[in-house]
Amino acid sequence: MAFTISFHKPSALTNTVKILKRSLNTTRVLANKQMTVRDALNSAMDDEMERDERVFILGEEVAMYDGAYKVSRGLYKKYGEKRVIDTPITEIGFAGIAVGAAMAGLRPICEFMTFNFSLQAIDHVINSAAKTFYMSAGLVNVPIVFRGPNGAAAGVAAQHSQCFGAWYSQCPGLKVISPYNSEDARGLLKAAIRDPDPVVFLENELLYGNQYPITDEVLDKDFVLPIGKAKIERKGDHITFVAHSKGVELALDAAKELSSVGIEAEVINLRSLRPLDINTIIQSVVRTNHIISIEQGWPYAGIGSEISAQIMESEAFYHLDAPVIRVTGADVPMPYTKSLEIAALPQINNIVDAAKKLLGV
Repeated sequence: MAFTISFHKPSALTNTVKILKRSLNTTRVLANKQMTVRDALNSAMDDEMERDERVFILGEEVAMYDGAYKVSRGLYKKYGEKRVIDTPITEIGFAGIAVGAAMAGLRPICEFMTFNFSLQAIDHVINSAAKTFYMSAGLVNVPIVFRGPNGAAAGVAAQHSQCFGAWYSQCPGLKVISPYNSEDARGLLKAAIRDPDPVVFLENELLYGNQYPITDEVLDKDFVLPIGKAKIERKGDHITFVAHSKGVELALDAAKELSSVGIEAEVINLRSLRPLDINTIIQSVVRTNHIISIEQGWPYAGIGSEISAQIMESEAFYHLDAPVIRVTGADVPMPYTKSLEIAALPQINNIVDAAKKLLGV
């Protein structure tokens, strides 16, 4: 039953309601049912900053503005300007400061407003963060997290719509994480912050506001997920779908559609791109005898290419009844026009059609 109350003048009740709306954060109250990816990331950083005073955040607009995507919301007020630091618009500058701080024993979380801007700082990520432990003969750790939105967003064209999963996974010395849902985001970010080595943490802008089921176990302050372990999101016997980030959502939707015609797809959420949990993939392929790799990035030298190669070089090859198929973004810079943007990204029907073709349906 719906009802309305109208006031001719702002009353004490109205003002009280406004104050409550501004001051109450219901995330933790509702979290045993649903939590957004944004809040999962925020709570993970909050937990780790509370746990370890060496952890700090720096980047553009992370402090007073609460983050460009509000992922760092409330942390500046809680921890102050020495631990949540607004930087100038110079990725090469603040990424270098962050790497140096990590070498000196701190644990920085370096936010790129988008990973496309990490190209300005890629020398620090690759040549300094990734290689220093090796080049120092194991004497200097670089415990740093580079995080921010990655891959295609919506309507932001070629220079802001690249997936850097394959770029950074190619470099030894880095761990590369690509979470899908709220559990992934919370458990893996906490693990990344605690890790003694550099971690590239690739979020997805379009998933920030999505709500996913979450348990009390996931909310525990000591909850972490192991880096390098995939998760089977859906069981199936006929074909294996392997995906990460936004691609997992596409894979699950395609699996649901295929189920209506009697095809049961197993969906593997990679979670970690480097190290890659190839054993979970192999075990699935041995059962299903078919596999499709799904990603929004480019096909050439992509994550799907690496998965294909490792399957070819493993026992799983002898269990395949058909070649490995990759469903990827188009091999072009991202168009700006909406219709072309849709055409340049993998869609559910592309996965469904590929699966039917692979299975001869």
